[in-house]
Amino acid sequence: MYAKQYEITLPADYDMTIIRKRVADRGHLLDDRAGLGLKAYLIRERGIDGSPVNQYAPFYLWNDTGAMARFVFGGGGFQGIVSDFGRPAVLHWTGVACHAGPARTAPPRAASRRLTPVPDLDSIEREAERLRELSRQDGVHTAALAVDPHHWQIVRFVLWAETSAQDADATERYEVLHLSAPALDGLPEGRTW
Repeated sequence: MYAKQYEITLPADYDMTIIRKRVADRGHLLDDRAGLGLKAYLIRERGIDGSPVNQYAPFYLWNDTGAMARFVFGGGGFQGIVSDFGRPAVLHWTGVACHAGPARTAPPRAASRRLTPVPDLDSIEREAERLRELSRQDGVHTAALAVDPHHWQIVRFVLWAETSAQDADATERYEVLHLSAPALDGLPEGRTW
């Protein structure tokens, strides 16, 4: 499993209905994308749920890194973002753990992300155990943990069936506009090592 996300921060007065329409018109295009576990079309709106910014920030979990490379570099979909917004920095992490939550069959409406540094390698094991516990909470659709070994950073990403993410430790909270999940069942269950 491989996680990636790009964040497109928009002006404070940006009309977020433009992004909502973009996702309504184009979101379905990845609903059957080979190699993709899931893509959560995420937004944050300034002043809502504590967000300081307007932002479009899709989050992906890939089962196949070759399919991810085709998407980003091979004209398989990412060119739309580049042509409309420029080339964003793409955050990426190696998957550590993934769990289906009790609300896996419900459409996710919110997401939470927690970015933290890796103080020591044992902290990854502790975070994997915390993720397993969190994934059992009512309302959790999917919970994933991944590590960036270049910057030594852990990302915890959770999709929620409720309209508000119940993750007290989240550093960011998002609204989910659409979920493309062609190979959701192909994502690993539990730790990936």
